[in-house]
Amino acid sequence: MNRFSKLAGISAAVLVLGGIVLTVISNPDGVSQASVPAAQPKPARTSDEAAPTVASLGELQLSSAELNAVLSSLTPQVREQLRGNRGALEGWIRARLAEKALLQQADAQGWQQRPDIQQMTRAATEQILLRTYLQSVSQVPADYPDEQALQQAYEGAKDKLQSPALYRVSQIFIAVEPGANEEPLRKKATELARRAQAPNADFAELARQFSEDQATAQRGGDSGLQPLQQYVPEMRQVLSRQRVGSVSDALRSQAGFHILKLTDMQPARAASLDEVREQLREALRNQRQEQVARAYMEGLVSKATLSIDGAQLNQALESVR
Repeated sequence: MNRFSKLAGISAAVLVLGGIVLTVISNPDGVSQASVPAAQPKPARTSDEAAPTVASLGELQLSSAELNAVLSSLTPQVREQLRGNRGALEGWIRARLAEKALLQQADAQGWQQRPDIQQMTRAATEQILLRTYLQSVSQVPADYPDEQALQQAYEGAKDKLQSPALYRVSQIFIAVEPGANEEPLRKKATELARRAQAPNADFAELARQFSEDQATAQRGGDSGLQPLQQYVPEMRQVLSRQRVGSVSDALRSQAGFHILKLTDMQPARAASLDEVREQLREALRNQRQEQVARAYMEGLVSKATLSIDGAQLNQALESVR
């Protein structure tokens, strides 16, 4: 995973991890001391609490077991992004501890005992039970769909199953940290672009020497073939107009300056069945499960006569105006 994909996807990764966005960062530790309630009596330690502590905020702790559980729930791509961006991962840890501080405050005030909160909790619990039970009674056979069904679905959707254009880009990246004096970094990037654009310039060697994106620098700046949408908007604007073999001027993104060399471009084409087999199989399985679930629900209703009191229904509607 490289700097391009990190910049385009890391915000989503942090949101997936954090669950909520917190804005109570009032000191370098992420939560003001006044917002952390007094320590409550500690319950007996569970196996999760006995796991090694990754981070702590006062009496609050984030265990390695909890972190591993969250990381395991993410896609391999998102995990790779976080593995290469310690700042994003630490940002989630800070947000998770702030969430725990908030939950501790709510518990201390008996928030869970409020009638409206209990009602919302019951409603959420019902939805979880309904969803998971319906999934259990609408399971699709493991061998569905067969090859014939896959081929038929592929032929019917072939014109919509496109493999996007792929761009192979090498870069030299100069980071600009928040609050840093940008002008000398801009001059450095401009000079590197001038050197990279010179005839017979060795772009890969310049990237190895000067690029600050460690993931690609060791490969001479090469990021591999990727769809255009994987790059941040500032790069997409340049790459969409760039010729293979050409080197861009230094361009600015939120993270810093980039000098791009487009080394290859493969145009969009129709995807083969093998390329979309797993996605198509998953889509057909989901479609069949929805059909089975709908039939199951309709069967429950049809087992008895449905009777609706129109007057009571109208009265209920009027009462909540």
